[in-house]
Amino acid sequence: MSATLRVGGLVPLTTLDYPGLLACVLFCQGCAWRCHYCHNPELIPPRGEEEIRWDDILAFLRRRQGLLQGVVFSGGEATLQSALPDAMAEVREMGFRIGLHSTGIRPAAFARALPHADWVGFDVKGLAEDMDAITGVKRSGLANWRSLELLLESGVEHECRTTVHWQLIDLGRLRRLALYLREKGVERFVVQLARSGRQLDPGLIATPAPHGAPDLWRELHALFPSFELRDV
Repeated sequence: MSATLRVGGLVPLTTLDYPGLLACVLFCQGCAWRCHYCHNPELIPPRGEEEIRWDDILAFLRRRQGLLQGVVFSGGEATLQSALPDAMAEVREMGFRIGLHSTGIRPAAFARALPHADWVGFDVKGLAEDMDAITGVKRSGLANWRSLELLLESGVEHECRTTVHWQLIDLGRLRRLALYLREKGVERFVVQLARSGRQLDPGLIATPAPHGAPDLWRELHALFPSFELRDV
């Protein structure tokens, strides 16, 4: 590869980040958005203080061949790195299934990575018109939803997930978002409840779920073939 992937962290074993598979997670360095609830703020800068050499990543994966089934490229936002498609292809040649966690910040870059992914966990931040307030970046909603269209057109297996902090979204907006996703053809939807504490914006505080939340969860279970409520 002409450039090597910048990896800011690694989880050696997970059963959660690639549904149905034993996998490891590579946290790619760098993100162009500033989501208030981000719980990996150390991954936002393009260079990290504790980056792991790509050769060391490959050595780790060689030792795990036959033990791990998948490798998940997460972030930060992995698709911002030009080295990502080659890195995904290299790991796939080692016999691993490839997962990608992305929010599609740059649709063209997301499109280049898609052919190398076996499964995508796609972060839908919110309704397009609400997203600037979540990400801190203008026009972010257009990019997020364009990348979702590319994912749905690709046929790559996926789940869509939305991180919910009740200071940034309400039940009505979340319901509208879910209905729109189902209308688009999304079958697997996950609502991730944001943790307070370790997050980019210290002004966010723990906020209890609104009174009608259990009713919405029941509605979403009925709406989607697969719906999950998850704490992150």
